[in-house]
Amino acid sequence: MSTFIYMVRHGESPKTEGTERTRGLTDKGKSDADRITELLREEGIEVFVSSPYQRAILTIQELARCSGQEVLIIEDLKERIFANEDSRMPDEELYPLLEKSFADPGFALTGGESNAACQRRAITVLKELLQAYRGRKIALGTHGAVMALMMGYYDHQYDLNFLLQTSKPDVYRMEFNDQELVEVRRMWNAL
Repeated sequence: MSTFIYMVRHGESPKTEGTERTRGLTDKGKSDADRITELLREEGIEVFVSSPYQRAILTIQELARCSGQEVLIIEDLKERIFANEDSRMPDEELYPLLEKSFADPGFALTGGESNAACQRRAITVLKELLQAYRGRKIALGTHGAVMALMMGYYDHQYDLNFLLQTSKPDVYRMEFNDQELVEVRRMWNAL
């Protein structure tokens, strides 16, 4: 009996307004969220879970509403904490940090978490979802780094290079047989 996890990376978010938790979506991000709803509407997704960050929730919220469901917020699905949980790190600081973090999964800045710690907390949730909703389809509102770390737990090809090639938004359907990953298929086609 297959269980499907739809990893839905959030849409484009304004980089200058709000905190990491409260940043929403840009106009393009909102338009892409509508496209995700259309893309996944016929998939028969029954369960909707998300990171507590607004941009992830907003990306799958309409899809959940169209399915007559609420989005279940799970704190441990939040993005990796790089240095400070409330503020966004500029890209010119983030990219070298990502390179160092993927080369050394135990590396973390003071006040931040390592890739290994982020992966442990997120995989614990993912395994619980696979158990609790066995045989069902689950949409997971997520972020780039934590998504790559969850996927990389099952298959090492989902690494830094994979992360850097993803788009905002992005959608990957992961098929599981119990706790074993069977197949991953990218469903999002960026325009």
